[in-house]
Amino acid sequence: MIAKLIPNRNQLVILAILTILFVLVFIPILYLIILSLKDNGQIYGRFWSAPNPIRWENFALAWEVINRPIINSVVASSVATLGNIVFASLAGYAFARHQFPGKEILYTSILALLMIPPILTLIPEFVLLSGMGLVNTLWALILPWMAGGQVFSLLLFRTFFANLPEDFFDAARIDGGSELQLFWYIAIPLSGPIIVTVAIIRLVATYNQYIRPLLVISDPQKQVVAVAITQFTSELGVTDLGPQMAAYIVATVPLIIFFSFGMKYYVSGLTSGGIRA
Repeated sequence: MIAKLIPNRNQLVILAILTILFVLVFIPILYLIILSLKDNGQIYGRFWSAPNPIRWENFALAWEVINRPIINSVVASSVATLGNIVFASLAGYAFARHQFPGKEILYTSILALLMIPPILTLIPEFVLLSGMGLVNTLWALILPWMAGGQVFSLLLFRTFFANLPEDFFDAARIDGGSELQLFWYIAIPLSGPIIVTVAIIRLVATYNQYIRPLLVISDPQKQVVAVAITQFTSELGVTDLGPQMAAYIVATVPLIIFFSFGMKYYVSGLTSGGIRA
């Protein structure tokens, strides 16, 4: 019995590797917290020491600067994610449950768009948005974000819907259900995990974007948090590193809250639909 409790050599090696990975991941986060409690003098003069005195006011300064950008980021990312899920789920259902001429060719052509780096379409998107009069509005972020993740979201939804039992849909058709009713009352209730998976992927991807907001948004009141965090400069033009580090911590709170509630469904969605061929 005691021998079973003692880890063998392989288990010790695995444990050591996991411990090293844990330290490598969390030491930067720990030091981010330490830096957020210092001022510039402590950071430049005593970089490796503990904060003394502790500057809790850095978090108040950070919140004062980024509270509005956080709201802008949450609103733009949430609306874009919702639209992405609606359109990708409809398209994924059509590709998974229906047969029509040119289906595979069309699907392959859509998947080929994954090979195009998003940065290549940035300037054409800006010209298009400028012509539509959407530059310097949140719609200049929402619409590209909604469309930008469609291909990968479509791939996940199609794979998930294709693995749903056909008996459910046949029984509903016998009862006179329309295709829209089959989608809404059967496919959607069963696809909670994959919806949460797509939502988390898209929220993280859009919430953290920097280049596109920097290009299309110039009004500070409409700017998103990823850009606002870079604007911590004092009257002398020196970056206030303590408040800036505090802003990084505050900015992660919305994503941490969302992920903490959706983590179980996220893992379930990846294992049930995201990686199944």
